[in-house]
Amino acid sequence: MLCFAYGSNMCTGRLRGRVSSAKAVAVAQLYGHRFAFEKRSNDGSAKGNAGETKRDSDFVWGVVFDIDPAQKPELDRAEGLGHGYSEKMVTVTDKTHKRYACVMYYAQPSHLVSDQPYSWYKRFVVEGALQLSLPQDYIDRHFAAPADKQDPDKARDARKRKIAC
Repeated sequence: MLCFAYGSNMCTGRLRGRVSSAKAVAVAQLYGHRFAFEKRSNDGSAKGNAGETKRDSDFVWGVVFDIDPAQKPELDRAEGLGHGYSEKMVTVTDKTHKRYACVMYYAQPSHLVSDQPYSWYKRFVVEGALQLSLPQDYIDRHFAAPADKQDPDKARDARKRKIAC
């Protein structure tokens, strides 16, 4: 099963902690969407979302991962499928113009919020993007530039910071 990851799941260490079978296949773009830290989380912060704009000039860089279909229920639980995130099939294009049909998670309209991600979450996104060699200008503009905030739950913050990409 192919899955398009564009947020914290680009951090391979984090994704493999959720589904051990995950293997990166290609860096790719999803057109007609834009990335923002705008998905309301139960932990009091904003998570990444690839919101559909239907404008050809908008795109999201991310990574196609191959995941054992038997592990999809585990990924669904980790992503909160049905609890803020929905899924859909999308077609993404890699740098050689090869196309991939992938499952992608996105925020339900009821869970969009104007907030900031926790700094540990933003680290997953930035380090994952660097690890997988996404374009630096895209990383700087969409992942590194937006403001973040500190997690008031120090124990959770420490646990998340121990996870290496």
